[in-house]
Amino acid sequence: MGRREPRRRDRAEPATVGWAGTTMASDNTTLITAQRQAGTTRKASPVLALAIVWSRSEPHRVGEIAVPDDRDADSTLTFGRASGVDALTLMRQRPGANLETGPLDAAGISRVQWRVQPRRAVLMIDNVGRRELLLNGAIATRVQARLGDLLEIRGELIVLVVARARELAPQALPPALVPRFGEADEFGLVGESAAAWELRRQLAFAAGRDDHVLLTGASGSGKELAARAIHALSSRGRHPVVARNAATLPDGIIDAELFGNTRDYPNPGTPERPGLIGAAHGSTLFLDEIGEVSHALQAHLLRVVDIGEYHRLGEARARKADLRIVAATNRDPAALKHDLLARLRLRVRLPGLDKRREDIPLIARHLLRTLAARDRLVAERAFPDGDLTAEPSWTGEVVTGLLTAAYPTNVRELQTRLWTALARSSTGLSVESSAAIVPPVDDTGDAEVADSGEALPAELTAAMVRTALDASGGNRERAWRALGLRSRHQLLRLMRRFDIEVGRPPTPPG
Repeated sequence: MGRREPRRRDRAEPATVGWAGTTMASDNTTLITAQRQAGTTRKASPVLALAIVWSRSEPHRVGEIAVPDDRDADSTLTFGRASGVDALTLMRQRPGANLETGPLDAAGISRVQWRVQPRRAVLMIDNVGRRELLLNGAIATRVQARLGDLLEIRGELIVLVVARARELAPQALPPALVPRFGEADEFGLVGESAAAWELRRQLAFAAGRDDHVLLTGASGSGKELAARAIHALSSRGRHPVVARNAATLPDGIIDAELFGNTRDYPNPGTPERPGLIGAAHGSTLFLDEIGEVSHALQAHLLRVVDIGEYHRLGEARARKADLRIVAATNRDPAALKHDLLARLRLRVRLPGLDKRREDIPLIARHLLRTLAARDRLVAERAFPDGDLTAEPSWTGEVVTGLLTAAYPTNVRELQTRLWTALARSSTGLSVESSAAIVPPVDDTGDAEVADSGEALPAELTAAMVRTALDASGGNRERAWRALGLRSRHQLLRLMRRFDIEVGRPPTPPG
């Protein structure tokens, strides 16, 4: 599979996202534009789709997606190695263009492996091929696949059920934000999900404006990467960014840290310092964890944010700095001092991994390559023959573990799980290392778990399941443990059986 390098453009020139720099699947690859029907653009609405997250024989297809067309509603489609008008088409989806990549080509998969009937809230799937179908780890023949379910053609392919529009709206993005398919862009941002492309759109918009920015999102969601991307793509990008964790600004000397001081102030021999504001003149000041700073200290920034005016300590005259402030917090924006929040007019919220689970294998691959580039042992354990250009040496069990794990600190947690799996493996990330990705219920051993009153799913009622979900605030990880089940998959099957959705009240009887 050859790659051709993207045409270079000046950084200030935006590019409509297309297919420069992507891997072309085969000679019969077809480009589908947004005007695929009689030259008209149809409004795209999300439907249930299948995103490839692991493939034994065709790992380069991870990130590809099969989205039923709205014309396919209530029809029966096929999924497998066969092509034709009734085949569910795989494609590499980018804003403004879809690139069909042809049917699956793995010998272990039947020409017609699944028959798929799209419905509004489910995909009805019949397994008619020679390999078994697994739904969330359980063998099945006919399933109703819902959003978030994992479907596996045993040992060959794993797909995640996601919500995706048939077409993503075109975007004009700087080339630095448009990576080769499945790879990291110039700033280390990885992902082919709709959420990843929406984030890139917001970053490009913020970079093109010269106003202050607030980045929000959970810990580990990539706020610093986003801040550096905004700076690099802006007119200030030729100057180095000035970055500081705002939570480390000492209460007693915050003015000296922010505004600097003249020589010999406050004590003889004290050197002159420009402070963070002066150092960022002509550039960007990135203040991480701004929400950890007290409202009283946040007030010190107001005049600078308004007009760039400040006083160095020991100096009577006012100075002016031409700078842009990019602040970040994992708190609710309302927790900031209201008049500071009002001045941070550009807002970008970064999605957590729970909002873009189909990107997890791509992000994990990028993390492994980054670690392996610095550590030969990681390269030998994570990649065949230590070749970083190859796909990771991981099994379907490992990828399933990554996709079903909880990530309270997002990419940081993902990296920790990968380190643990690497430490427990000797020749690649295989079945034995997958246990490190999703830790067992407790560390007391199987015997104690068995004696602790493990529940049988058949013994649980809808009321019991709903009570556990309510008590856990809708957290499925805590709920299945509270119910004494073996795994999260058992809870998901019970929720489907009883038609329970988190946040939806029970249907009244009668």
